[in-house]
Amino acid sequence: MSISSIANVFRRLHASKQVGVIPFITVGFPDIETTLELIPAAVNAGADIIELGIPFSDPLADGTTIQKASFKALLNHVTLKTCLEVCAKSRSSGIDTPIVLMGYYNQFLAYGVKEVCRDAALSGVNGFIVPDLPTEESKLLLGECEAEGLDLIPLLAPTSSDDRIQRACAQARGFIYCVSVTGVTGRRSEISNQAEQLVAKVRNYTDLPIALGFGISKPEHVKSIGRFSDAAIVGSALMDLLDTAPKNEKVNKIATFIRNLKNPI
Repeated sequence: MSISSIANVFRRLHASKQVGVIPFITVGFPDIETTLELIPAAVNAGADIIELGIPFSDPLADGTTIQKASFKALLNHVTLKTCLEVCAKSRSSGIDTPIVLMGYYNQFLAYGVKEVCRDAALSGVNGFIVPDLPTEESKLLLGECEAEGLDLIPLLAPTSSDDRIQRACAQARGFIYCVSVTGVTGRRSEISNQAEQLVAKVRNYTDLPIALGFGISKPEHVKSIGRFSDAAIVGSALMDLLDTAPKNEKVNKIATFIRNLKNPI
């Protein structure tokens, strides 16, 4: 099996003893044009992997900030097909940083599991995160991902049992997404001590890199979790900034924010 682009990123990070930074961007918030500007700006600011959120009306894991971003994107008529088109345009503009799509399984079923994997691969997507797809029910998507060279990245939470962790790790590709808290996405002042305990437990079952998400919003958070995790996923803090920044400053402010996360003092 060939080494995926995502795996190569983590090899580079490990060799240089860096903590990866994975920004989450809701496609189409505040509009598609801004999303297309944000992706290269994030890459130039040091983002190691880009996670693009597919807007959805009934999210399971997203807090109010990302729900609000998704609602605005849905008003802009953003669909899964739109997200694939954004990926394709980013690739055609020269972006080679890995791109992961995060969406809910109903979107994949409506599009067609085989078809979405085929079109994602053609669009330059490297993997999927599907928060509401249990490991026990992922055989169909996993098979199509493997056929197209896509990584299927599981989410594990502090409430995940050892058996579930072991099952998820056995079929995971790319990296493991560990949720730092029991709850939904959103800013938090401190990283829960549950996070380190979860990462330690997951490492018993896999050699894959581990990225930590939910509640990470400050450079000191990234520095702190770098002691035990391979990467930080940052979403709500970015979407908050994107929402509040003046229109002509949005992209620059996001780039500065990511640059500060990547190089914490």
